[in-house]
Amino acid sequence: MIHQVLAAVGGLALFLLGLLVLTEGLRQFAGDALHRALFRFTKSPTSGAVTGALVTAVLQSSSVTTVATVGLVSAGALAFPQALGILFGANVGTTLTSWMVALLGFELDIEQIVQPLLMLGVLLRLFGRGHWAHMGWALAGFALIFMGLDAMQTGMAGFEGRITPANFPDDSYLGRALLVGIGIVLTLVTQSSSAGMAMALTALDGGAISLAQGAAMVIGMDVGTTSTTAIATIGRSAATRRTGYSHVVYNLMTGVAAYFLLEPYLWAIDHLVPGGALAHGPLVLVGFHTAFNALGLIVVLPFTRQFARLMSRLVPESDASSDPSDRLDPRLARESTVAAMTLLGVVRDLSADLFEALARALDGKSKPLVDPDRLERVGRGLTGARHFADEIVGVEMSADAQRYFLSSMHVIDHLDRLAERCLDRERLGTLRQDERLRELSSVEVRALQSSAKAMRAGDKAAGELQLVDARDQIRAERHPYRERMLATIPDPEVEFDQVIRRLDALRWLHRTTYHAWRITHHLAAAEQPGQPGVDPGSEVSRPPGSAENTA
Repeated sequence: MIHQVLAAVGGLALFLLGLLVLTEGLRQFAGDALHRALFRFTKSPTSGAVTGALVTAVLQSSSVTTVATVGLVSAGALAFPQALGILFGANVGTTLTSWMVALLGFELDIEQIVQPLLMLGVLLRLFGRGHWAHMGWALAGFALIFMGLDAMQTGMAGFEGRITPANFPDDSYLGRALLVGIGIVLTLVTQSSSAGMAMALTALDGGAISLAQGAAMVIGMDVGTTSTTAIATIGRSAATRRTGYSHVVYNLMTGVAAYFLLEPYLWAIDHLVPGGALAHGPLVLVGFHTAFNALGLIVVLPFTRQFARLMSRLVPESDASSDPSDRLDPRLARESTVAAMTLLGVVRDLSADLFEALARALDGKSKPLVDPDRLERVGRGLTGARHFADEIVGVEMSADAQRYFLSSMHVIDHLDRLAERCLDRERLGTLRQDERLRELSSVEVRALQSSAKAMRAGDKAAGELQLVDARDQIRAERHPYRERMLATIPDPEVEFDQVIRRLDALRWLHRTTYHAWRITHHLAAAEQPGQPGVDPGSEVSRPPGSAENTA
């Protein structure tokens, strides 16, 4: 008995390991292409559902698809209703693993090719390069899945006659409800609905459970698979929580529907399929899993926007005191393009916040000049962005990811400098003391406000043009203003220190406009093919030991 238990447990562990290795190999083999497809081909909830199903089927992991979708919503690349389409489709795509197990593990005998396939996969992983190595890892995972399934079948064979359907809750509505709970627990323990499905298929094939009991457990597994997403959303941004809770609510809805559709489904199989349900138990069970997920998708898809509005009411936007960096979910770090895109979206929002704070400080109409709460929020956001950037550095990046990442680093560098200038009360006060300096400050204020508005609306180019114009006006005034101020020095009523402070304030204003312009430039450059240009004023490109030109 102990030997059979250990064999079954070891088989489950081997199956889980194979699933992890397969997913990782496929993810690395595909690179960021599949994740880019999520936002390139997702134009509506319907196209999102198709894309989500295909991507999940290829990656063999709904969790990877969910994480990528959350990142795209946080980065502003996807609207929430479009993201819901992807999540709904992912539920259908994830059933491919169950079909693979049912067809190859129970209907066909592939035992003779599994071990050679494992050897081939390991050799490709060890000696292959690039995509060949990743494909080898995927082949090794594929082989491990069926080796684990075979071990589970061997272990379960020892329980034949000892564990029967009579040992489980009976086939009544209450009994099925208890079996749904068992399915939820199995998924919570294994953290994989695919592993739970494999266990149910093995138990069904070995006669330990009936088809109806297995179907009820499958419903629970489909609900239980949302636990990881729900737990991961705790303390995260509104976009993350909305996406996670939407997954939970949707799976609960399909689970309830499946619970009441189970009886008609079994009746239809018995009357329409030759040999009835018992003749093809594993296939019928997997078919039920796919059927209720597909039916749920068909029913809810036309009401996606209404569903999105409901979830938006249940999970409202975070208040103004929240940090944009809350959107930087650590789970995104492994998906380079999505992670870099999310980082870029966060630094864009931080830029808009800081532009508005600086515009208020330069305007001088509010007291105090500096908004300490906003600056503190920007500071926390920059700290979170830098920590997240550290997580991305070790991940292999595509060309798109490199462009987004490098632009973000330039923006963060300029934001640091601009935030420091917002605290310079002495120069801000000096700008208020001279009519011409007030006029030039107003030029920058209008440019900053316009740029912040453009950035929030996604129009990066318009924000850059406004600041280029403001910088040109201030730069053109530097020499004439200097000459006028120096000409006043012989006047005994003019203090020399006051002249120096005003000239210094004008240089400070010009440099501030420069940093703001470079921020908008790099945000715009991130959206263009090719690498962003070298920034002579950024720590990212400045050689060690050089100093910032503050003149």
